[in-house]
Amino acid sequence: MKTIKGPGIFLAQFLSDQPPFDTLDHLAEWASGLGYAAVQIPCTPQLIDLETAAESQAYCDDLRATLDRHGIVVSELSTHLQGQLVAVHPAYDRLFDGFAAAHVRGKPAERQRWATEQVKLAAQASRRLGLDAHATFSGALAWPYVYPWPQRPAGLIDEAFAELGKRWRPILDVFEDCGVDCAFELHPGEDLHDGVTFERFLDVVDQHSRARILYDPSHFVLQQLDYLAFLDLYHERISCFHVKDAEFRPNGRSGVYGGYQTWVDRPGRFRSPGDGQVNFGAIFAKLAQYDFRGWAVLEWECALKHPEDGAREGAPFIRDHIIRVTPHAFDDFAASGTDHATNRALLGLDPQTVDGPRPVKSGEFG
Repeated sequence: MKTIKGPGIFLAQFLSDQPPFDTLDHLAEWASGLGYAAVQIPCTPQLIDLETAAESQAYCDDLRATLDRHGIVVSELSTHLQGQLVAVHPAYDRLFDGFAAAHVRGKPAERQRWATEQVKLAAQASRRLGLDAHATFSGALAWPYVYPWPQRPAGLIDEAFAELGKRWRPILDVFEDCGVDCAFELHPGEDLHDGVTFERFLDVVDQHSRARILYDPSHFVLQQLDYLAFLDLYHERISCFHVKDAEFRPNGRSGVYGGYQTWVDRPGRFRSPGDGQVNFGAIFAKLAQYDFRGWAVLEWECALKHPEDGAREGAPFIRDHIIRVTPHAFDDFAASGTDHATNRALLGLDPQTVDGPRPVKSGEFG
């Protein structure tokens, strides 16, 4: 088993034009002072020149040296905003246009090509930085039709996912070439928002080995999905982990859909870790059980608490939940050291008999 790495912190929610949130150097110093060991870096020009990082090992070495001065490493790069733009339904064109570079705004086809290239560059930059996983969004073509009214035409969702797969398959191939996992955050507003939609996506990209999951239990609380059972089902595909809390308190006036209310008033809302309903003790135990090799990264989003307080509390919260895995079974002291012959004798069988099927080893199916 592997001990989860951490604590890390996602920088996207803290960026501003004021120190210490204005440069990567300042943010690394700030995060280190709070007790974080890693930063997850959004691919914004304020923090990283993505094109240069994809092409220049010297640039990536300098970036790592900047972080190293503060005792910080990169957990992952993130292209959440660029990934969103790989697939945009026309209903959201204006709302998502601000995620793109200025020269492609108002030009959906050019914006898509730009976004696709950005995610590919992030794969190459991740390789140069020595990373093995990357965080992103899938984008969405079918999201306006998430509720089955009006009745959806036959084949509509199949067509949406076929197109999504067509757009992402070449990107995933670049991640394969780079030896980096592409981890999709399963998130409402994305076509990949739960286990069923992720499975549908895998089908259209031929079960691509680099199509992975960023596990964030907060989004499953808001969807009322069993986030612990999810780990049992999909742990082999999970490459990234956001530590983000949430609560869901339905009432007589509003439920899962939220009634178009603000985040403060919605029954489902994000909270700082420890302030919501997520059972992080059980999550960290399952991730340790399933040998998760990645980082536990705080993503701060809370409808109530100040972000700096959430960041300050997040490092010890994650550190206290990380399970240092045991190197041996707790009952090894009582091991009897038996062999095949002894086992047969204990069962009342002839120890000398070797005919018949071989014993089934633990973990094998008979």
